[in-house]
Amino acid sequence: MPTVSDLERILRAADLRVTRPRVAVLTAVHQHPHADTDSIIGHVRKDYGEVSHQAVYDVLRALTTAGLVRRIEPAGSVARYEARVGDNHHHAVCRSCGVIADVDCAAGQTPCLTASDDRGFVIDEAEVVYWGLCPECVAAGSGAATSETATSETAASETAALGGS
Repeated sequence: MPTVSDLERILRAADLRVTRPRVAVLTAVHQHPHADTDSIIGHVRKDYGEVSHQAVYDVLRALTTAGLVRRIEPAGSVARYEARVGDNHHHAVCRSCGVIADVDCAAGQTPCLTASDDRGFVIDEAEVVYWGLCPECVAAGSGAATSETATSETAASETAALGGS
């Protein structure tokens, strides 16, 4: 986990002014990967005191634009943020409890960037979301998603993967 001075250096290297809210939000994102905005606000307020919703939204936007955090939005989920940037990793999402885990590319440098037909695009990023049940939900026997729910989520994921957002 980066220290406050590490985070200050990271902000300066990205040409961002070091402010208390920026350090607080960046700390929360590092400590709580895949957290949504409301969770980040809660962590920042718990650790650093009062901060407005708008300040956190503004900081998240600035950090995302600067490439210091990554915004992900799995189908049916609110936006979530993570500090793991600069690689082309993917995510596994539990259909039952919604937990999200990082998943590295299957093999090689970034095989998912080699499309079977790139349609003339110069591809520099792929977003793959794996859906299933996390180990805890499997062990608990929960997550018996209806086939209708599973089918609609799969269709949404496939549509997004094909560029249909």
